[in-house]
Amino acid sequence: MKAEKELKDLVRDTYTKVADQSKDYNVATCCGTTAVSDENFSIMAEDYSKMDGYNEDADLGLGCGLPTQYAKINEGDTVIDLGSGAGNDAFIARHETGASGKVLGIDFTPAMIAKARINADKRGFNNVEFREGDIDNMPVAENTADVVVSNCVLNLVPNKQKVMDDMFRVLKPGGHFSVSDIVLRGELPEGLINNSEMYAGCVSGAIQLREYIGAIENAGFKNVEIQKEKTIQLPDDMLLKYLDASQIEELQQRKTGIFSISVYGEKPGDNQKKILNLKELQTVGSESDCGCGPTGCC
Repeated sequence: MKAEKELKDLVRDTYTKVADQSKDYNVATCCGTTAVSDENFSIMAEDYSKMDGYNEDADLGLGCGLPTQYAKINEGDTVIDLGSGAGNDAFIARHETGASGKVLGIDFTPAMIAKARINADKRGFNNVEFREGDIDNMPVAENTADVVVSNCVLNLVPNKQKVMDDMFRVLKPGGHFSVSDIVLRGELPEGLINNSEMYAGCVSGAIQLREYIGAIENAGFKNVEIQKEKTIQLPDDMLLKYLDASQIEELQQRKTGIFSISVYGEKPGDNQKKILNLKELQTVGSESDCGCGPTGCC
């Protein structure tokens, strides 16, 4: 596999091209980067169209889940979207935060940032911002976000642990994340592991499920849970571009599982509303305030 910088350059160059591709093309491939399959119209992407806040022109069909559906976003929250693309998940999140919240999208592909900013301007969203930067070293201060979301992006970063650590850094104590991503159970054949298209297509850069969850826990997150899991089936007509028939048969015999998961975790800390201090409690508990005697209000 290529060095970290080469892999990042590969992903940036690839998604510069993907930014101008149609959603129909992207969903018939692995994230817009591989051969088109005639067998399965939508290989990874899920249907956002019925979600509140959906904007069709911001949906490039590049996701592998619906993380914002599970993200427990509240009105007034500050949300960070990692790998924000043309703005699809950011705009869904904005619907949940309302005008009193803030959504910040991070993407390291200038073409995607430009597209997302145009989409935000068209809608007059003055509380949605897009910043160019790496998601493993975000241009964001620590303890900024209430919620972090991401859709099929973390697998594209060579150092997954670094992403998890930075996600922990930017979340407020008591904040949480919900991300959708691709993970594996079992080993992929060499023809897929060493293929650049399959890396940019969110497949060969994916790691084992246990390793993925381990990186989340190593970053310090608690109450980690898988909210949804879906099997990703790569069609034979696509695999034939990368493997011969015997290798495809071997892949099937290995029973390698490629999965989309939506996973949730929390940064330890007190995110509850500030309780009354002792003096305030004593005042509230007085007879003059509520007539219930020294034991407190009724």
